[in-house]
Amino acid sequence: MPKITEDTVRRDSDNGVCGPFEALLFSDTGGLTQFGAFVEILAPGSRSSIKHWHTDEDEMVFVLAGTVTLIEGDSETVLSQGDAATFKAGDALGHCLENRTDAPVRYLVIGTRAARDTVTYPDHARVLQVDRERDARIWTDFDGHPAASPYG
Repeated sequence: MPKITEDTVRRDSDNGVCGPFEALLFSDTGGLTQFGAFVEILAPGSRSSIKHWHTDEDEMVFVLAGTVTLIEGDSETVLSQGDAATFKAGDALGHCLENRTDAPVRYLVIGTRAARDTVTYPDHARVLQVDRERDARIWTDFDGHPAASPYG
C-alpha cells in the first residue's frame, strides 16, 4: 500500500444537524475492514454526532490539536491536545464531542467494526441496527417501530 497523506486521503464533510466537519478517512483509504481510523476536524460550534453508544463496537478519540468538550451522559469533560477518551462497547452511556471554542479542533477517532452493531441515541429515542455483511442500516424507535434518522 502506498503512503497515504492529507493530500491523498479520501475525505468526507458535511454541514448537517451537528454543524460543519471534515473527516480524513485513513482506514477507508487503505481498505481496512476490521477497524476504522480517521482524523476529524470539527468547526467551532459543531458536534461530532448526536449523543450515542454502541453495543458491539469500542471507540477511542485522541486530541491532536485544539480543545473539545466531551459530553458523556450528564457529565462534561474538557479534552485538550494529548488527551484521550475511550468508550467501551456495551457501556450504555451516550457520548459526543462539542467544539465550544473559536478555533477548529482535530482529533483521531479509532473504532472497531463489528459485523453487527446496535447504536442507541438516548436523547432522541432512536436505535440504529447496523449489519455490515448485508450493508443494511435500519432505524427504529425504542419500541422497535420504523423511525426516521435523528440526523434528518
